[in-house]
Amino acid sequence: MPFGTIRIQNAVFYAHHGVLKEEHRIGGRYEVDVAMELDFEAAAADDDLGRTVDYEHIYRLIREIVTTNSFYLIERLAYLIAQDILKTTPIISGIEVSVRKANPPVGGPCDYAEATYRTTRVRANNQ
Repeated sequence: MPFGTIRIQNAVFYAHHGVLKEEHRIGGRYEVDVAMELDFEAAAADDDLGRTVDYEHIYRLIREIVTTNSFYLIERLAYLIAQDILKTTPIISGIEVSVRKANPPVGGPCDYAEATYRTTRVRANNQ
């Protein structure tokens, strides 16, 4: 089966995640990348948005999860983003989500910490 990848790269948000109390109080910059695998041949042939991924919808899902919650781990953010996208967008067969936390408190200079979660959709044998 043919497939392609649609990506949203470096969506940036200000949010309140982290293990330290100060991170929850002060907040920080978070960046999210999403790569979605799907067969978009029909959408490309017909120029039909209804047969592919609406990245405005995906961006809104990401923004909602990142900015309205408070978690200790960026791993949780990456996992929840992937699961929500898969739940609401059945055309996607596989997904990879990376969440970066800028300037993490690691005791020295560090541009970012990153967690990446990958999964594929489990399909029944007849699909």
